[in-house]
Amino acid sequence: MKSILLIGLGRFGKHIALHLNHLGHQVMAVDTSEERVEAVLHLVTNAQIGDSTNADFLESLGVRNYDVCIVAIGNNFQSSLETTSLLSELGAMFVVSRAATDVQEKFLLRNGANEVVYPEKQLAKWTAIRYSADHILDYIELDENHAMFEIPIPKDWADHSIGELDIRKKFNINIMGIKKSGKLELSISSDTVLKAGDTMLALGSNRNLQKCFHT
Repeated sequence: MKSILLIGLGRFGKHIALHLNHLGHQVMAVDTSEERVEAVLHLVTNAQIGDSTNADFLESLGVRNYDVCIVAIGNNFQSSLETTSLLSELGAMFVVSRAATDVQEKFLLRNGANEVVYPEKQLAKWTAIRYSADHILDYIELDENHAMFEIPIPKDWADHSIGELDIRKKFNINIMGIKKSGKLELSISSDTVLKAGDTMLALGSNRNLQKCFHT
């Protein structure tokens, strides 16, 4: 369980609060809007109405005591940038800020953000890859060059073991899991036999994955 300071309770921030609640983390939520704060009271440990660009207010929250500070402000980049910078100056352990453009991402990283999330860009990439190929069921980007695909077992791989197919050597990818009837199995070995109708989690470089599965 982590202690998290969440600043900005618009749609993005509210969704973060919801998921952090499901994961059982302690969350202090902050927004300038009383209405937005009240809307997440049932999801968070504590909440305050206040201006995160005010150094005295921000310091009163004890930002050094949180494992992660998330700046989810989406409609006012100046406020987001000022908040990010103040958190860094006040000694926040780890700051994650939201960006809406490449330029914003660069400014946030230069002014105190340890990491930047770029929801629109990340979702756009996921959507393009997921829906431009009929056989890709899910996609997880690990870094700029590596990813994991959930993909149906190819017909010519069915009823063969991973070792028999020599997948790692031939394609330079790794099978990390098999999903059978919605249940994920992670105990994978060279003796694991692939079955038609199942899906697999394939990990590798984008280039090797695209070459192997013709994406």
